Amino acid sequence: MRLFVFFFILLSLKLTAQATWQPLPNIISNPNNQRFDDVFFLDDNLGWAANGFYAAVYKTTDGGLTWSEQLNQTDLGSSHYFRNIEFLTEDVGFLGTLNGLFYKTTDGGVTWTSVTNITPNPVAICGLDAVGTSTIYGCGAYFSPAFIIKSSDSGNNWTTIDMSAYADALVEIYFVTENLGYASGKSATGGVILKTMDGGTTWTEIYNSNIIGDYVWKIQILESNTNVIFGAVESTATTLGQFIKSTDSGATWFSTNAPETHLQAVGFTSETHGWIGGHTTGFYETIDGGVTWTNLNIGNNLNRIFVTSSGQAYASGTTLYKYTDQTLNTEDFSIPSKSPLQITLLKNPVENNLEFSIDFKSDDNLLIELYDSNSRFIKQLSREIIKASSTEKHYKFQVTDLATGIYFLDFHNNSGRQTIKFIKQ
Repeated sequence: MRLFVFFFILLSLKLTAQATWQPLPNIISNPNNQRFDDVFFLDDNLGWAANGFYAAVYKTTDGGLTWSEQLNQTDLGSSHYFRNIEFLTEDVGFLGTLNGLFYKTTDGGVTWTSVTNITPNPVAICGLDAVGTSTIYGCGAYFSPAFIIKSSDSGNNWTTIDMSAYADALVEIYFVTENLGYASGKSATGGVILKTMDGGTTWTEIYNSNIIGDYVWKIQILESNTNVIFGAVESTATTLGQFIKSTDSGATWFSTNAPETHLQAVGFTSETHGWIGGHTTGFYETIDGGVTWTNLNIGNNLNRIFVTSSGQAYASGTTLYKYTDQTLNTEDFSIPSKSPLQITLLKNPVENNLEFSIDFKSDDNLLIELYDSNSRFIKQLSREIIKASSTEKHYKFQVTDLATGIYFLDFHNNSGRQTIKFIKQ
C-alpha cells in the first residue's frame, strides 16, 4: 500500500509539473551584458546558436542539453559580430554578420566559407529565413540601406531586391511559403511591417507605428494559423515599446505597451500563450493573447524567441534558454554591466556645442540620433562604420538652433541602443 501511494505521488508530481524558462547547460553566459543574437532549430533536437559580440557558433543535437563550439572569430582571422543563423537542411546553413560578411556551410557547420557572389555586397545581414527545400531570404540593415537577398538554389546564386521605396532599414524577414512573406524594420515615418505575395517582387505596407525612430524588430507568424501575426516594436528615449498582434493577416492590429523601450523578442506557441522581452528585461508571459503580461523574473537582454513546429520554445539572450518542464540544474550567471559602447558626455548643460566621446572596443556600426523631451525625432547626427578597435573618438555638434530644454541622444550600435539625456541652455 505504501509503495502504491509513493508511486501515485510521483505520478501526480510529473503530471502537474509546470514548464518554465531555464538557462541551458554547457553554454556560456556573456559578460558585459552582451548576448547570443540568434538561436535556430531544425527540429526539437538539432539546433545552432550565434553569439553576437563574442562571435561564435554553437551546435546541439540533443535539444540544447549539450553544445559544441563550431566557429569563432579567431578562426576567421578578423573581428565579427554574428547577427543570425539559419539552416535549410542539417548540412546547408547560413550565418549573417554586421561586418559586410556572409557565410555558408554545407557540412552542418563544421566549415564555413564566405559568400561573395551577391551584388552589391550586403553591408550587413540582419535577418534570415529559409523556406521550402532550397529557398533562403535575407534582409538588412538596421543602419540602412534597406534590401533583401534571395536564393532559390540553396545559396548557390543570389538576387538582390532594393527595398528603399518601402523602408529605410530592415531587421527581420519571415516567409510562410516561397511567395508569401513579411519583412519588418523602420521607414521615415515609423516602425513598419511589409508583406509580399509574389516572392519579394512587390511589397505592401501593412503596419506602421507612426513614431519616427521606431523599429518593428521581430515578427512571428503563427504556424497553426498563418493569419495571426505577432510583432515587437522597439521605441526610443522614454517611449515604451509596443507588442502588436493581427489576427487577419495584417488588415487590423491590436497593440499594447511593452514593459520596456527596447523591446525586441517575441514568440508564441498558440494564439494566446507567448512571451516578449528586450535589452533590459527578461521573459514576460501572456496567456490571454497579449492583453496582460506577467514578469517571470528570468532571463536578460533577449533578442530571439524561437518556436519549433512541434511547439518547443528556445530563446537567445545573455545565454540560451529553453521552455521546459525538465529540471536542467543550471543558473543564469549573466551579470549586466556596461556595454562595450562607453559614452562620456563632456559637458552638461550644453550651450553652443554638444560634445561627447565614445570608447569603441571593436569594429562597429553606429547611428547617433537626436530626440526632444517628448521622444520626437529631430535629426540624425551621424552614421558611421567604425573600423578601429579600442579607440576613443571625440564628437562635437553645434546645437545653437535648439531651444532651451531637455533632449535625448540615441546611440544605436551592433550591441543595441543607449539613450543619454542632456539639457540645452
